[in-house]
Amino acid sequence: MAIAIAIKMQDWFSPQQVRDQISPALPGVDIRCAPELGSLEDIEMLICDRVPPGLIARLPNLQFIQKLGAGVETMVRDADLRTDIRISRLRSVAAAREIVEYCLLYVLSEHRHARQYRENQSSRTWKAFAPKLTPDVTVGILGLGHIGARIAETFASLDFTTLGWSRSAKSIPGVTSLTGDEGLDSLLGRSDFVISILPATQHTCGLMNGATFGKFKSGSTLINVGRGDLIVDEDLIVALSDHRPGHAVLDVFHSEPLADDHPFWDHPQVTITPHVSGWNVVDSMDDVVENYRRLKAGEPLLHEIDRQAGY
Repeated sequence: MAIAIAIKMQDWFSPQQVRDQISPALPGVDIRCAPELGSLEDIEMLICDRVPPGLIARLPNLQFIQKLGAGVETMVRDADLRTDIRISRLRSVAAAREIVEYCLLYVLSEHRHARQYRENQSSRTWKAFAPKLTPDVTVGILGLGHIGARIAETFASLDFTTLGWSRSAKSIPGVTSLTGDEGLDSLLGRSDFVISILPATQHTCGLMNGATFGKFKSGSTLINVGRGDLIVDEDLIVALSDHRPGHAVLDVFHSEPLADDHPFWDHPQVTITPHVSGWNVVDSMDDVVENYRRLKAGEPLLHEIDRQAGY
């Protein structure tokens, strides 16, 4: 059994770095780094961040894709993906912690008016903004899985009023769990900050549209660290003019890198980061090695996704 490693994301880990992380635990295993993959018929496991276009169709004996990250929407939508190919995602503690830090950074920046003070400094304006008492600030999290639950726990521990919305009710100390359409409307209308960590599914694609933006609290902030197709971009631009939300912090987009002519670049109410909220996954390489062993042994895989659900 040969393993292929392919990395598409620019300025991230290289295939060679991933190989160097896992090879000591897999002595004698044939591990190949793209683009030099050799005979494609030997490859039964693919490790990647995104599947290179057309590659799956050229791997006739591929059994398993190990995603280096959480989002698998592009894989399950790949027209070449046979029904017998299994997919697992990573549950990196390091990356989850970094996403929590990212959300803290932008919530606290808005909560303590850091953006306004930076602007005022450039114009030599001495003006104070009184912050709200922390318990009077509501943070709503869309998605309460592995990462979303960590985000919710963190804000609750800092005494923010914390709401969470998910398909099924969750029990997280200090977090009000909401479900269904009414729960979503309630969260949007009450939250000063709406943080989305939702996966990309048929139910979440375009969920943030003109109708849902109209239910946001005036002047609130949207932070999207989940998937780019959650948002209808044109509707967000219109909604920002109505201050519902008043600001958007976006780390993920429909197409990455973001096109040079995209209106988000120059919008004064949009903050853009290049898909960096969760970065390090080296703590999960043991799971990659373990999944190779389990695949060979015919045992259940770690963090295998439900292909039909899409996550």
